[in-house]
Parts: sequence; structure tokens; C-alpha cells
Amino acid sequence: MCLIALNWQPQAPVPLIIAANRDEFYARPTQALHRWADQPIVAGKDLQANGTWLGVSLSGRVAALTNYRDPSQNRLGAPSRGDMTTAFLSGCATCEQYLDALASRADAYNPFNLLVFDGLSLMGFESRQRRAFKLPEGVSVVSNADFNVPWPKVARLRNGFTQTLRQNDFDGESAACQPGINALFALLSDRRTAPDEKLPQTGIPIEWEKALSAEFIHTRDYGTRASSVMVVGRNCADIVERSFNVNGFVAEVQQRIDWERHA
Repeated sequence: MCLIALNWQPQAPVPLIIAANRDEFYARPTQALHRWADQPIVAGKDLQANGTWLGVSLSGRVAALTNYRDPSQNRLGAPSRGDMTTAFLSGCATCEQYLDALASRADAYNPFNLLVFDGLSLMGFESRQRRAFKLPEGVSVVSNADFNVPWPKVARLRNGFTQTLRQNDFDGESAACQPGINALFALLSDRRTAPDEKLPQTGIPIEWEKALSAEFIHTRDYGTRASSVMVVGRNCADIVERSFNVNGFVAEVQQRIDWERHA
């Protein structure tokens, strides 16, 4: 996962809304959003390492992940970062407990940002500083730098996400939420790149910086493989995932998870 926008309103009927893009090489094998047979998880699956970038558990836990872009810190042979999301979703530790334990072994992974929700608390984790923190109420966005670093696509998505929340109802049934969900997908599909003078400098060639500055990425070998919208209520979550390959749109999958039904 390389771009996540979220709205956190802990006292609202819908405490958490997430819109996110997962960017990956087209050749990396992936299974679309589904109920896992061996674990109480609903998520897409990276079939190379068997983890996930964004998922929800049948008991109402949520986890999402982005990598931190710094080629100088990447190591071959490091464990898959998708293991962390899977472990949180299948476990029962609180966010604070899980992140406290993760801090002691975060350096084993290539740099990352992690988002976890245990049903009550929403927390973030930045591996470079081993920093765990509670997310503030309202809209936050994270890409391949620290949380809320204002890269052009982060600022653009934050503005669009905030406006979409104001203009649409996410508190009703799935059908009532659909216009808002479609509007969030429209934001995630934006292919505009940033001007050269506003590009971040992360240690990769400027041609790549420019290609990766769009919300929706498409190059010959690498691009946005999945766009997801998750609406997490008090008793259930609705997830919609649209998957893509090098040729474009592949499929849409929708899942509703009812916590009470699976309790």
C-alpha cells in the first residue's frame, strides 16, 4: 500500500473511513479481496509473501501499511512487511500492546508506516523513529514518507477527501454510501503528476519521482494494483476493492463483515 487517506471520528456512527491505493510491480502475484480460509481475515493477499497491505478481521480489527521510500535503507532478504498487518489482524492485542512489541523488532523490516485499529483505538507507527502515536480526529493521509508529510499527491488527496466527506453521507446503509464511495474512487484514480519543482527527493531518478507523484500510478512494469474504500461502522464494515493490471481495470469486489454475526 502506498497511499492511505483516513477519517477518524471515534464518537461517530462510522468511526473510520479509509481510501487507499496499493502500488506494486504488475508481475507480483496477488489475490483480490476475499475471506481467507486459514485466518479470520478479509483482505487481498500478496501471493509471493502471503501477507496483506490492507485488511479487516472478522472481529472488527483493521490494519494497513505503506512502505517508506528510501532506497539507501532497503535490504534484500528482509522479512515481508505484510507479515505485520496479518499478525495484527489475526491477533487480539490492543493497538498499544502490538506496537510496543513491534518497536523492538521494527528494524528487521525495510522502512514502513503502519496503521492499526482494534475496535476502540486507532494508532500509527513510523518505523524510522520507532514512533507509535494515536491518530488525531479528522483527516490524515500517509504515502511513502511520514504521516501527513505534504507531498503534492498527499495534499491533493487530503483536500479532495475532506470535500467528499462534507458532500456525502457515509452514515447510512451501503446503498446510501455508494455515491460517496464512488467519489472516493474518483480521487484514487487521479493520474495527474506533480510539477518538477514540487517533487520530493527520495533518492530515485526524477523520472520515477514524477511517475510516482500521481495518486494512481501506471508505468510499463509498476503501478496501482488495487484501489480500496473501507467504511467501518460500529457493528460492521463495508469494503470495496477495484483491481488493476498493466492493461487497466480487472474487477471489483465488495465485502460486508458483520462483527456480531462472526462473534
